[in-house]
Amino acid sequence: MPPKRRLKMGLLIAAAALIFGYGTAYVASDDVRYLSRAGLEETRILTKRVPISRLATDPKATQTLRAQARLVLDVRAYATKIGLTAGETYTSYSDVGRDTLLLVLTASPKFCICAVTWSYPVAGKVPYKGFFDFGKAYKTVAEYAAKGFDVNLRPSAAFSTLGWFNDPLLSTALTADTLELASTVFHEIAHNTVWIKGATDFNESFAQWVAYHAAESFFLARNDTALSRRAAARWQDEQLLGRYYELLVGKLDSLYALKLPAPQNDSGRAVVARWSRDTLAAGFGPLMRTYSVGGGAERPINNATLIGVRLYRTNLDLFEQWTRSNPSLPTAIDRMKRIMDGAVGQAAFMRMRNALTPLK
Repeated sequence: MPPKRRLKMGLLIAAAALIFGYGTAYVASDDVRYLSRAGLEETRILTKRVPISRLATDPKATQTLRAQARLVLDVRAYATKIGLTAGETYTSYSDVGRDTLLLVLTASPKFCICAVTWSYPVAGKVPYKGFFDFGKAYKTVAEYAAKGFDVNLRPSAAFSTLGWFNDPLLSTALTADTLELASTVFHEIAHNTVWIKGATDFNESFAQWVAYHAAESFFLARNDTALSRRAAARWQDEQLLGRYYELLVGKLDSLYALKLPAPQNDSGRAVVARWSRDTLAAGFGPLMRTYSVGGGAERPINNATLIGVRLYRTNLDLFEQWTRSNPSLPTAIDRMKRIMDGAVGQAAFMRMRNALTPLK
């Protein structure tokens, strides 16, 4: 049997064994049904892989797709050069056959910025849940909303299996924005390099820091000063958004600490929403160089949405200090890997602060 067919058959048998072995539990457990569906989707993705190196020279592929494949190969090589654990991530490409890969749910009570969490093997406890089954996603959203939770459901174009599988580049992650494609590859490879169990905010913020600093360095090495400067500007904008969200969360925490009845709590949230709109438009918007922030209409406060966007922008000032405290990006990455060895949960940020303290 040809190697490719053996791989495909092996993956299908593994998926079938999972379902057979958990047959009884599948009927009784929503979690097992969820994991089984995720396993099947991962199997479909893996069995449709083609080498990116082949795609980069495939005359049947569009010129744009070939150029994107070449960029991904170059980014992977650079990621390894600066000390990231690229492994086999993004050495292949998979067309998922649809515009949206999966939908990601976050949920939170209206009186507290405290996420509903879900636990998974390897990743541990995380404040979101991804759905390949869109119908199930909408049903779950409705269930949480009916219970009075703030909910947010957003599309996701990529994900990482943290090195457990050789993650292919997915068609949903392709974008005409060269900077965002490069930063996405750096971001996902960063998850292979450092992943702290039970510390989603650290993991995502670390990956954002890597994504834009690595992209800045990568494009500069290619003598593309325009994209290098844009990557640096995007990182500055991310820090501005991080500060804005920190202020917003502070105001909401003060409101929720009052433990007001629901009607008064809702009124207080409306006041904070108006402050949020005006502060973003007049205070932070004019300072941003790569994001466009207009006045717009007042957006109601949604704790779940806030949790989702803050995951990628938590303590970005610490990461900026980390950049300044190390002579080069490879040194900064290597030092981060060493101090995070064995860390769990919020110990990640604590270790980072402790490492920075003598350098202030």
